[in-house]
Amino acid sequence: MTVTRPLAAFACLNGAMGVALGAFAAHGAGPAVKTLLTTGAQYQMVHALLALACALWPNRDRLTIVAGWMAAGGGLIFSLALSAIALLSLKAMGAVAPIGGGLMILAWLLLAFCAIRAPSQSA
Repeated sequence: MTVTRPLAAFACLNGAMGVALGAFAAHGAGPAVKTLLTTGAQYQMVHALLALACALWPNRDRLTIVAGWMAAGGGLIFSLALSAIALLSLKAMGAVAPIGGGLMILAWLLLAFCAIRAPSQSA
């Protein structure tokens, strides 16, 4: 099995950051910011796993890798935007969060397209 190593490594680092952010939200954050941090951590973790799946996707091609980078990048942007709002009171980052959200949505749609167009492997 071949792996797209840079994407896999980035996905794993994203996952680690998601766990750290979630732990901070659960144990160190005040109630006013806990929801934003938890939401950011959850989305980041799910999209880190999606990116890792793309890095391991059978018959992957350029579009599958693009979907993985969009998922990982979108999850990171979304999570960082919510963290900046929560921890730094940077309300302007509310305009950045939808960019991450859009990338995450596009990643799922692109991967669905890749799955549909992939040649069937019947046994």
